[in-house]
Amino acid sequence: MATAVETLGKLERRMTISFPLADVRTEVEKRLKQQAKTAKAPGFRPGKVPLKMVAAQYGYQIESDVLNDKVGRAFNAAANEQQLRVAGFPKIEPKEDSAEGTLSFDATFEVYPEVKVGELEGVDIETVKADVSDAEIDKTIDILRKQRVHYHTKGEQGEHGDGGAAIAAAGDKVTVDFTGVIDGVEFPGGKADGYAFVLGEGRMLPEFEAATIGLKVGEAKTFPLAFPEDYHGKDVAGKTADFTITLQGLEWAHLPEVDAEFAKSLGIEDGDVAKMRDDIKVNLEREVAGRVKARNKEAVMDALVKVTEMDVPKVMIAQDSERLAEMTRQDMSQRGMDVKNMPFPVELFATKAERRVRLGLILSQLVSEHKLHATPEQVKAQIEDFAQSYEDPKEVLKYYYGDRNRLAEVEALVLEENVVNYVLGKAKVTAKPVAFDELMGSNPQA
Repeated sequence: MATAVETLGKLERRMTISFPLADVRTEVEKRLKQQAKTAKAPGFRPGKVPLKMVAAQYGYQIESDVLNDKVGRAFNAAANEQQLRVAGFPKIEPKEDSAEGTLSFDATFEVYPEVKVGELEGVDIETVKADVSDAEIDKTIDILRKQRVHYHTKGEQGEHGDGGAAIAAAGDKVTVDFTGVIDGVEFPGGKADGYAFVLGEGRMLPEFEAATIGLKVGEAKTFPLAFPEDYHGKDVAGKTADFTITLQGLEWAHLPEVDAEFAKSLGIEDGDVAKMRDDIKVNLEREVAGRVKARNKEAVMDALVKVTEMDVPKVMIAQDSERLAEMTRQDMSQRGMDVKNMPFPVELFATKAERRVRLGLILSQLVSEHKLHATPEQVKAQIEDFAQSYEDPKEVLKYYYGDRNRLAEVEALVLEENVVNYVLGKAKVTAKPVAFDELMGSNPQA
């Protein structure tokens, strides 16, 4: 039996659930007898343990299970009867003033809000667009060349035998011995022999690289180096050390020529450089299209949040905050970080969780109201699009269709795209050209 629902706030509700104590005792006794059929205890054969011993061993857990089952069923029945859309799980607390022979509990919970999406026709949404030009292809080829760089010893006649002195310059790979002292005392991590790095890549602090540039092999130099206040080495952060470095090795970078051999190294079997450029362009266009889609989706989601006013259930925000915290923990663990004693306060994720929950409710309303569900044809097309960048597209299709959860992830992406297209079809859209480098440097998240 459940009492009438009491309104505590905009979304918070409370009801009292009651049922006879005798019903609980009857069910507990029934389950104890069932447990006794397989119960084991020293000195007794299985199934021959006295009921009192079974009750002593299992009674508390069985009684707890019975109460949870009865409260849960009673709450669900009452919620269905009163057509309540319960958000999350209710908070159940026993009532101290239960009538004799009756068990009563207060169930406090939240309900889903009414979602009314505002008018979309008058909403201004700025989308982005970008093209892939020859300049972007050239930049990509330069990056690919640098990834395949190899080094040659820089001789006395300098790089390429041009007659210049063999001194360290930006782009060179140097091998050095170094020793650092603070107040005349060496510190941990401040000494190394045969340490190699490339000048200009930023692996070393700027002062260290600046001191290395211009040195000849065998030449030494002493210089002061001020560690930044936020330096990862806490023992030396904010302090100034005196370093002595000796250049032991010097090599110049040789980048591969853009020729048939280079094209073959990128998978172009016949070494056709023009075909290589075409392949690079196709891959860049695919990446650009994905980035543009992500940026435009973010703009649509921002617009939907602005035009939709509603209260978000706190319980759903709390649940999603915990989910985000756990996802962060797992991600950091997979990256090799020790997270056992690392705190992950769920409060840090509350803002992001609130937005995610809000958008989830908005999207659900739009999908239901305007029939924007993902069709099987759309899902298949999306998976086929994913498969284009793999050597064996059939394996990609098998991967997604072989697991319902993976398929559901694709369905969710298609559903979001349906909503985005619907909103863009209603709103006042302005397409803004965006620079390739700016687009590729962004990573929007809904």
